[in-house]
Amino acid sequence: MGKPRQYTREFKEEAVRLVESQDVSVRQVAEELGVPYWTLRYWLREAKDNGAEQPAALPLKEEVRQLRDENRRLRLEREILKKATAFFAKERE
Repeated sequence: MGKPRQYTREFKEEAVRLVESQDVSVRQVAEELGVPYWTLRYWLREAKDNGAEQPAALPLKEEVRQLRDENRRLRLEREILKKATAFFAKERE
């Protein structure tokens, strides 16, 4: 008996998308892709379980984006203040 076949994460995700987006049975998609039926069922269950965690991740990604934008703005403001300080310091001399 040979070694079990290894599938990439992208392949698994695409297989799950195919099942979820089409009006085709899991068995049919598994046959078309050459994947054992129970393996594809496991991927579907795994995707469903992981899907429960994704909504929490979306606000986190949005928060990271907002913090990066704020960080960029604050750095720009700091550079402006440095230049203004240097300008007024020279003016006093």
